[in-house]
Amino acid sequence: MDKDELLTRFQLRALSRYHSSPLTPAKLRAAAVLIALEPGLQGPELILTQRPKHLKAHPGQVSFPGGKPEAEDQNLIMTALREAEEEIGLAPDNVEIIGQLPNHPTFTGFEITPVLGWVKSPFEAKIDPAEVQELFRVPLAFLLEEENRHTAMFERRGHFYPVTFIPYRRHFIWGATAAIIDMLCRQLR
Repeated sequence: MDKDELLTRFQLRALSRYHSSPLTPAKLRAAAVLIALEPGLQGPELILTQRPKHLKAHPGQVSFPGGKPEAEDQNLIMTALREAEEEIGLAPDNVEIIGQLPNHPTFTGFEITPVLGWVKSPFEAKIDPAEVQELFRVPLAFLLEEENRHTAMFERRGHFYPVTFIPYRRHFIWGATAAIIDMLCRQLR
């Protein structure tokens, strides 16, 4: 799949259904993430990060670059772009915004806005060690294969809810990140 096919698939196919966690709190805090795709040797690759283990929130988990909005952010797209620049050194002017996926509420109290972007030119990652332990890429073709995305039911506070997970090499992608990847893949299928 090249960039043009990705754009066509993203723009023409609406998600048929979207499930949120039954444990989503009533009041949610806004956040935005950048689903950054870049050309790879065998098609588009998704940029992901692993959070450092010393962090209080979600230590060691795989995530997209992103976070909470700040006063200077004009909108949540700008939040996602600013966070990507801060965390991995991806300049906002090097990203072509393709669009947004539906917001993803979490049981940890966030409403995540996933912003899909295409990295225009190769960039040298500048990782902020306070927020990112590692940057890695996953081929979109791998993620699009349904057998590589798994869902299991887990119980939390007496309620059962689906949790998506994606094992990839030595990484274990799960939770909101995996759910957003699954949503993107369903959109592109």
